[in-house]
Parts: sequence; structure tokens; C-alpha cells
Amino acid sequence: MIFDPLVFCTLKETKDLQFSTPIPLEGEGLWIGVLSSGQCALADEEAPQLAGAGSLLLGAPPLRLVPAEPCHLAAVLLGGQAAAAFAEGLAGPMFAAGASCPGAAELVAQLVASPSSRRASALGYQLLCESARADAAAPSYPPLVTMAIAAMREHYAGLYGVEELSESLGVSKSHLVRVFKAAVGVPPGQYLTGVRIEAAKQLLCHREYPLEVVASLCGFSGANYLCRVFKKATGQSPTAWRSAAAGVPELPELPQERELYV
Repeated sequence: MIFDPLVFCTLKETKDLQFSTPIPLEGEGLWIGVLSSGQCALADEEAPQLAGAGSLLLGAPPLRLVPAEPCHLAAVLLGGQAAAAFAEGLAGPMFAAGASCPGAAELVAQLVASPSSRRASALGYQLLCESARADAAAPSYPPLVTMAIAAMREHYAGLYGVEELSESLGVSKSHLVRVFKAAVGVPPGQYLTGVRIEAAKQLLCHREYPLEVVASLCGFSGANYLCRVFKKATGQSPTAWRSAAAGVPELPELPQERELYV
């Protein structure tokens, strides 16, 4: 018998949603999504709790999301035997802590950006494996941390740094760093860099964007700085990552004449 990966996992539908009113997620299979901004809850939970930016949505449809503020959600509907088994193993629909499976956001972004890719089935199966490590519940952050995360995810391209962020929130930089690190586990500067890298990955899926444009749109000072930070975080250059995501051979990078610094 020839192995057919579509029997085990197939990409059935994708969503890239900005919403401020309740929305349904329907179909057959398993929805996996990443809440990149805002706060919302699942309407069908016995005691609905707000999930914040960075949370991972897991559940079999039908689902109904109720936002407390404007939200952005990227989500995929997976089918096949592996997705069905995953859904059966869940106690019910839930928001999980995205930090417990950090690769999930990247995989969702790739699938949403290229739903017709020949690698969609393999990426979907990778997403199932990554999401299996998700915590049972999303963390409940202090209000200051929730506002900081929302501000970073909404304004990452133009936000100069943690100093400007703390001023916009009306607190000192030291206080924000202390509270944020205690709640999230990393300082806000590191979290902001992660948000920018996440945004860069989404733009890199569109091959028409040169690296200078990607850097500018994501808040990096230039292509060289983007390359350094991106490779430190992922182990790959942006060009290599884009080639791997597209499933085509990598093109060699041209040498840069000078290096830009923040």
C-alpha cells in the first residue's frame, strides 16, 4: 500500500481574521489558531475565561469566539486521522499557553500564507505534533502585562523599544521589565523581538518582498540587522528560511557592503 499523507492530515481551510464581534468557526476536523492580538473567550466553556495575545486555540468545531476587544486570529482547520485522534483526546475546546509550543505560531503562519503548498499536509502534521505539548490553559497575565503584549503586537513596526513602551503605559521601564518577566518568563525587549521575527516570517512567505522592505515593515533598522537577529533566533538566515518555507532551493545571498546597527 502506498503511503498517503492526506489520510493522516490534510489542510481543509484557513482563516486570517480581524474581529470585534463574536464569530463562529465551523466545519469538520480540528481548528488550531493563534491569537496574535486582543482578548477573547470561547462561548461554549462552562466558565469562559479571557485568553490574551499569544494564546493557542484548539478545538473541534463548531466554535464561537467572543472578543472583549478587537482581536486578530490566524487559524487552520485540519482533517484526517491524526487530526481526528487529536480532537478526541481534548477534554473540549480551549485556549492554551502558546509559550509551551512556540513553533505552533510559525507553522500556522506558513499554512495561512501558503494553503495550496505541496507541503501543507506535512506542515499540518508538524503542527499537530507541536500543539500536543500545549498547556491545558492559557496564562492569566496581570493587566499591565496584557496591555504591554497588546501594544507590542499592534505597534511592533514603529515601537522604538521598551523605554517608549513603558512611557506609553504610564510606568517606569524597570517596573515594566520586572512585572513582565515575572509573568511571561522573558523581558519585554526579548518578547518584542520575537513578535518582530514572527511578523518577518509572515512577510517572508511573500517572495516579492526584499529583505530591506521586510526589515522596515517589522521594525528592524535594516536588512543586515534583521539577518543577524533572525539567524540567532532561528538558526537560519531569512533567505534560507524563506526558501525552506517555499520548498524551493535556496538562492545565495549577495554580500552586503556595510552593516547597520540599531
